[in-house]
Amino acid sequence: MSGLDAIRETMRRDRVFDFMLDKTLPAVDVSHTVLLYVEGLSVSFDGFKALNNLNLYIDDGELRCLIGANGAGKTTLMDVITGKTRPDEGTVYFGQTHDLLNKSEADIAELGIGRKFQKPTVFEQLTVFENLELALRMDKGIFSNILYTLQSHQADLIASVIDTVGLREQIFQQAGALSHGQKQWLEIGMLLVSEPRLLLVDEPVAGMTAQETESTAELLTSLAGDRTVVVVEHDMAFVRSIARDVTVLHQGSVLAEGTMDEVQNNPEVIEVYLGEAP
Repeated sequence: MSGLDAIRETMRRDRVFDFMLDKTLPAVDVSHTVLLYVEGLSVSFDGFKALNNLNLYIDDGELRCLIGANGAGKTTLMDVITGKTRPDEGTVYFGQTHDLLNKSEADIAELGIGRKFQKPTVFEQLTVFENLELALRMDKGIFSNILYTLQSHQADLIASVIDTVGLREQIFQQAGALSHGQKQWLEIGMLLVSEPRLLLVDEPVAGMTAQETESTAELLTSLAGDRTVVVVEHDMAFVRSIARDVTVLHQGSVLAEGTMDEVQNNPEVIEVYLGEAP
């Protein structure tokens, strides 16, 4: 191809550059049904054992709730999975082949691991639609942003996510005008448009009204199956409403696992966390 032909090809009005295309998630091997492997994980901060030889296995497509008293290790575990904290010992694998401890936070996000913190972090001056558009999985470089045009399938994805999180009526409303619960749903939506394989959600119903809490329970329950959802929560009534499997952490280790009824009736759990027999 001559130089002139190359220029003509570049200037075609229907040309879609590679950096404008959606990024494809790397393949994840879940042939053994397990999506997340955490083995022998230990983390110390100034002599304090935040995690102590912790072992945890999360299946592909499941909804898992993590509970435990303050200091039990829940947040530290999330920090290790997402690359924010490096452990002293142990391994963390995403599927059979992706060693998360050898990856940066950005690389882990690119694998399809999304995290929602307790406090919603949305762009309050932008509309609901614009927040979701910014969160799409694509190249965020300066040149790509200059030439960016929303593709039809991206618009369809945003529309689907807006319906999923229940913000259809607020689509062109500024995020700053949303209620606390709606901001939480918008942030969950911002994760969903990046199409995560694993969604980590930290205390999603803190500060919500009873109606918002009920809607959030329905939302998170609906998300499991197509993706794996891990919820960290202190609200036991909320956990009971969504729990399929529950993991109880205590002093950096797994104290008990099972259904909500099983962990509620576990004498050790009653003693160290729930406080009283059901």
